[in-house]
Amino acid sequence: MTLRLQARGLACERDDRWLFEDLDLDIRAGEIVRVEGPNGSGKTTLLKILSGQLADYQGELFWNDRPMRRVRQAFLESLLYLGHAPGVKAALTPLENLAWYQALAGRRGSEDARLAALEAVGLAGFEDVPAAQLSAGQQRRVALARLELTPRPLWVLDEPFTAIDRDGVAALEARLVAHARAGGCVLVTTHHELGASTLLRRIRLGGRHAA
Repeated sequence: MTLRLQARGLACERDDRWLFEDLDLDIRAGEIVRVEGPNGSGKTTLLKILSGQLADYQGELFWNDRPMRRVRQAFLESLLYLGHAPGVKAALTPLENLAWYQALAGRRGSEDARLAALEAVGLAGFEDVPAAQLSAGQQRRVALARLELTPRPLWVLDEPFTAIDRDGVAALEARLVAHARAGGCVLVTTHHELGASTLLRRIRLGGRHAA
């Protein structure tokens, strides 16, 4: 699988302060890339820039060695972004939320696939419970079910471990590793210390840029 996301000379300013400057990135298939840094260092901002949600920056982005502006649609079709908030509609059930996600992505999918995705994240038996009645951790699992349901090679995940229990953390870690080993790529921010892996690479904001 060809997968390469690059940034050259990336810089972003907020409130008369540079979050980062002259940042060069080269992210490839088979990697789990953790963006680290203190609060306010620009981790979420960087993820939003790299996922095409923010245009207020300096520098250039490239997807598979081509300028992002020329291949934006192909890039978006390869991307799955999960933000810090779970993005779950409280009035809908988990099953209905997944159908809604698929509709937004232009996919119809089957109910069997949605049920299997919910089972994979530990929500079997909660398929028809309104999301408003679920715990924060269960709502997070509804969002994480998209990882099972939406076949995209590039995952950009902002604090995906928030509110989930130890078993959920272990299952998600294993899922990220499996995705990278299958030729995908994961770009993630998290306060959770990821287990040691040869697939893991770190990008540090608010100090050294990469390690």
